[in-house]
Amino acid sequence: MSTFDPDALECLAAIVEEGGFERAAQRLSITQSAVSQRLRALESQVGTVLIVRSRPLKPTSAGQLLLKHTKMMRLLRADLERDLKELAPSSLGGAREEERISIAINADSIATWALPALSELARQGLPMEIIHDDQNFTHEWLREGHVLGCVTTLKQALRGCKVEPLGAMQYIAVATPHFAQNRLALQCGTAGRPTAPALTQHNFRDVPFVAFNRKDELPNEFVSKAFGLKRVTLNQLFVPSSQDMVRAVLAGWGVSVVPRLLADALIAQGLLVNVAPAYTLPIQLYWHCWNLESEVLDALSAALRQTAAAVLVAGPGFEDAKCDSFVRRKQ
Repeated sequence: MSTFDPDALECLAAIVEEGGFERAAQRLSITQSAVSQRLRALESQVGTVLIVRSRPLKPTSAGQLLLKHTKMMRLLRADLERDLKELAPSSLGGAREEERISIAINADSIATWALPALSELARQGLPMEIIHDDQNFTHEWLREGHVLGCVTTLKQALRGCKVEPLGAMQYIAVATPHFAQNRLALQCGTAGRPTAPALTQHNFRDVPFVAFNRKDELPNEFVSKAFGLKRVTLNQLFVPSSQDMVRAVLAGWGVSVVPRLLADALIAQGLLVNVAPAYTLPIQLYWHCWNLESEVLDALSAALRQTAAAVLVAGPGFEDAKCDSFVRRKQ
């Protein structure tokens, strides 16, 4: 097998990760002409085109294989860096851009538990890049070789990867008390607490739902399973940030289905109310990563596993839990 030039491989990765030749040149501190030359040399060695010159640029199938190989080389360098730091802590400088370790995590996990899980590794100097997407799509980043691990709802292990369950993220439907009282006819008891679900199969079509983006299926899934409906159509507003979705709800935009981890404190303060208190939607999360012997991968896996075990829910039949399971809480 041919030996590939590491600089050419990192050049290919830079073009894909930065989305173009000019930004790749800036990242690598070389000219744009040099970037083109390195790519042409690599394509000539492989014998096929590696980049589709589209907008945005995309790697071909061969390009994806070389990208995965490049990221494996980064992982090996990161493992070596970690070992050398233990032997000689002052002998090595900071990590280079091409040594960055990329993982894909869904936005709600980033907003709640994943960053605390990774904080110690960041303080130790592990050069991480976190890519966010919907939990139903993060595994595509791993499948295409752009990351070495991902948090996803996919249960089945991808080819060449290992998988372990993390726990279930619980989702509830929330709105401000004012919105609920005025738009959902909220019934309140003497203590000011809701005595019946404010969101019903009769009024959910009359209110706007704040969703993450057009790929976000949680609001539809919540309403569908809460009221036993096969298909629902919602009036949606899109805010591509978990925290900003909550801010939009606090501003009176409408109802949103959000992680309980984000909402509980605001509910306790009286700023939000659970408008469907009889229902909780648990979304099962899994950690996938390359099936390689690596101290860095082991450290990432352990950090995510330990924090997830502390904050996520592991119910009965956890190992066989379905990603789309839905439970009704006892009153």
